[in-house]
Amino acid sequence: MEAMAKAKYLRISSRKLRQVMDVVRGKSVDSASKILKFLPKKAARLIEKVLIAAVANARQKQANLDREDLYIKTIYADAGTTLKRWLPRCFGRANRLRKRTSYITVVVEG
Repeated sequence: MEAMAKAKYLRISSRKLRQVMDVVRGKSVDSASKILKFLPKKAARLIEKVLIAAVANARQKQANLDREDLYIKTIYADAGTTLKRWLPRCFGRANRLRKRTSYITVVVEG
């Protein structure tokens, strides 16, 4: 039994998310949430929210499902839309700022 949760347009680059995702990929939901709770990164907090939503979706599908039986089957981050901004520099020049967004997808199975 699978359940999925997604988060879109998160203001963090997908590269930073993937660093944290590699730590919890394939682990049980309980151990992954404990790891994410103590990682000092913004990405850990965002991934934990999506993981909680995926567990809630799994419980919605099957009422007698235990949280201990669930594990992370698939977790990945895709690049979202990029906000393009300009930063003024000296002598009338400008540098481009790319404010990247990303999408998180978490699939749990149990």
